[in-house]
Amino acid sequence: MGKKKKQQPQHGKPEGTSARGKDARHRHKGKSLEAFTEEMHDALQACVEGDGAKEETQFRLPCPLAMWELGHCDPNRCTGRKLVRKGLVRTLRLNQRFNGLILSPMGTKYVSPLDREIVAQSGVAVIDCSWAKLEETPFSKMKGTHPRLLPYLVAANPVNYGRPCKLSCVEAFAATFCIVGFRDLAVILLRKFKWGKVFLDLNQTLLEGYAACQSEEELLMVEREFLAAKPEEEDIDPFDVDSGRACSNPNRPRWADEEEEESDSEEEESDEGEEGGPEGEQEVPPQKEGEDEKEGSDEEEEGKLSCAAPSADAIWKGAKKKNRR
Repeated sequence: MGKKKKQQPQHGKPEGTSARGKDARHRHKGKSLEAFTEEMHDALQACVEGDGAKEETQFRLPCPLAMWELGHCDPNRCTGRKLVRKGLVRTLRLNQRFNGLILSPMGTKYVSPLDREIVAQSGVAVIDCSWAKLEETPFSKMKGTHPRLLPYLVAANPVNYGRPCKLSCVEAFAATFCIVGFRDLAVILLRKFKWGKVFLDLNQTLLEGYAACQSEEELLMVEREFLAAKPEEEDIDPFDVDSGRACSNPNRPRWADEEEEESDSEEEESDEGEEGGPEGEQEVPPQKEGEDEKEGSDEEEEGKLSCAAPSADAIWKGAKKKNRR
């Protein structure tokens, strides 16, 4: 009486085993970078091997990809929706939380190689909204602990080709993977689009520079140095005759101008050759009657050939003489 009975562990398990097992599960929940890299290479290999197959090969990415979809974009052009249809990205509801890296204008930090562990463990999410409707986008309802901004990059998608920072969803995913050091994942996603490789080619220097940085400050320095060295592009109107600039016709190939210059030089040489005498006439040596008949027949044959198949030089010369008239 008065003594509290010692509670026996259930099912014959020693006391404290359940707590230790829970801790062990938490310890093994995180994936090592070695295992992540191996899964990434396997996914890329499966993607490449499935190119020639009639049915698309199903493979699993080593980290989750997600997207808040707001319906601003054309469904046929939206790269994010295409990735969802391929089973590579899942959609999120408003107010649904995402624990990985979130690419959002509300971020205060930039994506850097320091985010490598976050991406490997929890993945990446993007916001599928129109650049023209940013003010209408409820960014506060897209919750997460790691909002990030992307540094300066140039878009390669058909809608915003060549425009800085106007990236599509797949380009945002690919840029993040390249910066944190998982380039194979970027290749997997971009292979789903015909123009995907162009994005890597356009931004090769920047992506390699960002991936080599050890901190966010170094990354921003790489961005500043690139923008400082980038020449300013002037808006030149090729049809402005008062600008004083020699502009080529965008509807005419360059080799056409070169052939026209060559024809001009040939005409000048022939004109100089005709001006032989003091009054611009040359003395013609007397010829025999047989020779005159022979030359006449040769000229007729040459005339027939020239009418049948005029050369490119004759075409350019004739066009120029016609314009001069």
